Amino acid sequence: MLTMAAAAPIDRQAVVARHDPHLTRLDPMAPLSVGNGRFAFTADVTGLQTFADHYWKTGTPTETQARWSWHENANPHGYKLADANRPFTAHGRTQGYPTNQGTPAGQWLRENPHTQPLPRIAFVLAGAAARPLEPGDATGIDQRLDLWQGRLSSRWQLRGQPVSVTSAVAPDSDTLALRIRSPLLANGTLAVRIALPLGYDLKVKHNPPLDWSQPNLHRTTVLGQDERQLAVEHVRDAARYAMTVAGAAPLNIARPDTHTFIVTPARGETLDLTVSFAQQGRAAAAAADDVFAASAAHWRAYWQSGAAIDFAGSTDPRAPELERRVVLSQYLAGIQLGDTLPAQESGLTTATWYGKHHTEMVWWHTAHFALWGRPEYTARTLSWFQRTLPSARAVAAERGLQGARWMKMTGPEGRESPGGNPLIAWNQPHPIHLAELLYRADPSRATLEKYRELVMETAAAMASMLHWDPRGERYVLGPPMWIAQEIYDQSTSMNPTYELSYWARGLEIAQQWRERLGLPRDPDWEQRRTHLAALPQKDGKYVAIESTPDTWDNVASRHDHPSFLMAYGQLPGDGVDTATMRRTLDAVLKNWDWETKIWGWDYPMIAMTAARLGATEQAVDVLLKSDGPNNGYTAAGHNPNKGLPVYLPGNGALLAAVAMMAGGWDGAPNRAAPGFPDNGKWVVRAEGFRKLP
Repeated sequence: MLTMAAAAPIDRQAVVARHDPHLTRLDPMAPLSVGNGRFAFTADVTGLQTFADHYWKTGTPTETQARWSWHENANPHGYKLADANRPFTAHGRTQGYPTNQGTPAGQWLRENPHTQPLPRIAFVLAGAAARPLEPGDATGIDQRLDLWQGRLSSRWQLRGQPVSVTSAVAPDSDTLALRIRSPLLANGTLAVRIALPLGYDLKVKHNPPLDWSQPNLHRTTVLGQDERQLAVEHVRDAARYAMTVAGAAPLNIARPDTHTFIVTPARGETLDLTVSFAQQGRAAAAAADDVFAASAAHWRAYWQSGAAIDFAGSTDPRAPELERRVVLSQYLAGIQLGDTLPAQESGLTTATWYGKHHTEMVWWHTAHFALWGRPEYTARTLSWFQRTLPSARAVAAERGLQGARWMKMTGPEGRESPGGNPLIAWNQPHPIHLAELLYRADPSRATLEKYRELVMETAAAMASMLHWDPRGERYVLGPPMWIAQEIYDQSTSMNPTYELSYWARGLEIAQQWRERLGLPRDPDWEQRRTHLAALPQKDGKYVAIESTPDTWDNVASRHDHPSFLMAYGQLPGDGVDTATMRRTLDAVLKNWDWETKIWGWDYPMIAMTAARLGATEQAVDVLLKSDGPNNGYTAAGHNPNKGLPVYLPGNGALLAAVAMMAGGWDGAPNRAAPGFPDNGKWVVRAEGFRKLP
């Protein structure tokens, strides 16, 4: 048998290094980033953001972002969430939900608050021939990202002269270090331009361009300047950030307009810079050498922590590509995810949905950290749910529920955004499931107490969202609701397969937490859990939803997520008959509409179901499926989806699926890497994984 656990420790540096991205030509779909999880800098092949407009138009934007940087437009009409309400009548009562996104109130509430981009840092030609550089100006491109050190090295030529840029981000401050060398700096031909935009053009929902119009609507104020430092403050309405540019040697800094600075060395061909940002006060100056050293130490520790997997020796020709995706997804997770504010689906690369995060995606964004033995990242994100418990309680109370009802599309403040969002339900059990993963990582009284309130309040709302059906003598879920397969009428949707199973699992975990805390099971929760409606099926296969059981009769009902599979994949299968689920999986693989609408996380999600069912060959096949959309990975490791050049739920789901397939799950076959085929083609050396419940 070729599938094996790691008998000797994996050479982690060798595994990581063989997938260092290396570009020798301009690739607008693959800009490379350095970052720390809350702050990131994305560069084109010049090492800066020199060709930002070209990358935005033809590929992936190159931006500087911080997760803490937000702006809100004025609200002279005093719009509040209730202004976007639409009444829904079900179960003998009428309740307003803020689903009217097309009204002035709905649109303002969706757009605000929104992320505020940080400055663009680019090369420009200086002197008598001053102008922006164009893509054709860069030749001899040789760019490599050293994943083990978190260091980006970019070498290229301009007018026959060499230019080199080395960059890294500090792990403990929002500081970018740049080491730039070129004879063109010494003769005054090349300069670095730092330009502070107004914000984003919000007329564009996804990947909006930076807005350089109306310079009078924002202020850039110099707080202090000497021969080696420039400290500025940027203010737009109530949004504010500070920036400090510091050089290792004297600098020349010009200010051609209010929001632009041109930086060159006072002498010589080396420009060692740090550019630091802070939300409050002044941004502290830093030394480039210190940032490079701290970055290297941080990334070495990151790669040496938690789990690792090595596919070397596999004869399946897809194995090297899977390993590449896994390594790069871990890097992207480390620089884009795991912050104390959940990430937007495009992380810190570009703006989507106005920068707001979707709480149904938090499982894909953060569960993998715990499964890969890095639970501290999961805990950081879960802290947002703890901080916003008061907001979730208010939502529950307004809807006549107990406990805390979680918002779907929201910014740092925890306010719901209008649209179908308030009717999404599969986000609700996530905090319980994530808390359980953290308990498995640290099964202590301290963990139980830390997340006790979060688990209990979430479960209370879940229980009160169920309604008694006296005719069927059962509890039902919905209407109204918007299920994970987002194609059904929200006003009539009732009893979706996945959500019912997740409700049973979430309430069972909450009951186990009560027992661990020395408390009895809650009798009301138990009554509701044990009398839930059965998972709906038709003709021997599960369907998406009981109220419209046409999954296998109507091709129009076979696009978007086949979410019913998650009941036995991401979840352990409360209420699931495995033979029925196997027939359902086979039907999805054979008959699903893979073209109309499917997302990057669907492929790993389906692979998880196949793995639990023992269909390991199918698990690998769907994980690496190449004949449908949205399952490609760029040279930078990003998973682009239609209209979205960056889609991090795909990366997170890939890591979760591989963790499950390599590390196993409760009740998995007693062999190493039980989710991978035992067919002689896969050599899987794995260490440090935690089982999925």
